[in-house]
Amino acid sequence: MIDETIAASLRKLEDVIGVTFAEKELLLSAITHRSYLNEHKEATWSHNERLEFLGDAVLELVVTDFLFNKYPDKPEGELTAVRAALVNTVSLAAASEKMGINEYLLMSKGEAKDTGRARQYILANSFEAFIGAIYCDQGYVASKTFIADRLFAKTDDIVNKRLWQDAKSRFQELAQEHASVTPTYETLSQDGPDHDRVFTVGVFLKKELVAEGKGRSKQEAEQEAAQGAIEAKNWQST
Repeated sequence: MIDETIAASLRKLEDVIGVTFAEKELLLSAITHRSYLNEHKEATWSHNERLEFLGDAVLELVVTDFLFNKYPDKPEGELTAVRAALVNTVSLAAASEKMGINEYLLMSKGEAKDTGRARQYILANSFEAFIGAIYCDQGYVASKTFIADRLFAKTDDIVNKRLWQDAKSRFQELAQEHASVTPTYETLSQDGPDHDRVFTVGVFLKKELVAEGKGRSKQEAEQEAAQGAIEAKNWQST
């Protein structure tokens, strides 16, 4: 049974995301971080990780289908890179923030205090969980509409500005051009449980730590570090 305070919050959230759920508990689970349940043993609903798992798969299919039809002449490698740029953590977190999801998330007091990179992951994961919840409640077409309304408009900018390019490859070219050095990457730390591991990676030019990046995989962290290094060196327009 969902208490009236939470039920009222869910009604406001439905207005925010523009979707009315038949099964309200799906929406409630979508905004519930695992840490919240650790502090609220009375809660009878589940956290959002299973919905996130489902939403991630639906998101990949919807975006792949969209790009396949939008760019009939692009090879699969470039389409893969554009898709990765469109659905990465930064992009999904930004979409969640734009909807105003932050104030509706259910988290532990500790998680709620973190407004940095960890919150960005939670927002991105919640976006995928929303997709999973909508898919369970209303099916593929409603999920596709939700994704299209919030992500597809970014595609032209990604393609026109070549934001899909691999940041590591780009930084290596720029480092060799400007400094005659090949960048190296080092894992600085690993945090979190096995199912939600976050890696921190540093990118170096010789002994100089140029930038750090975080990610749910070493590869993602390296990409973020490389992008940060391009910006730190002010090589974006080169």
